[in-house]
Amino acid sequence: MEQAEVDLQLDLPPEYCAYSDEGCDLAPSCLNCPFPHCRYDAPGEGTRQVKGQRDGELLRLRLEGTSIARLAQRFGLSQRTVYRITRRDKHG
Repeated sequence: MEQAEVDLQLDLPPEYCAYSDEGCDLAPSCLNCPFPHCRYDAPGEGTRQVKGQRDGELLRLRLEGTSIARLAQRFGLSQRTVYRITRRDKHG
């Protein structure tokens, strides 16, 4: 098969492709994904999204009075990392 022929096969319109929306480890379906950017669009994107959700939950619990030690245990983090997350939130 020639290279031009291979390129044409790879650039088919969506209606001529068999597409199975299997999602990823962050969302069960690409078409119903809650994230603004696909984790595969940029390196580290999925990790950033998961950490953002984790950090948001951690900050919410901290505001409710959960101790640093308890947060570290619950999220599997060191106490130092929990301090960094809470400090980063206070300083932007």
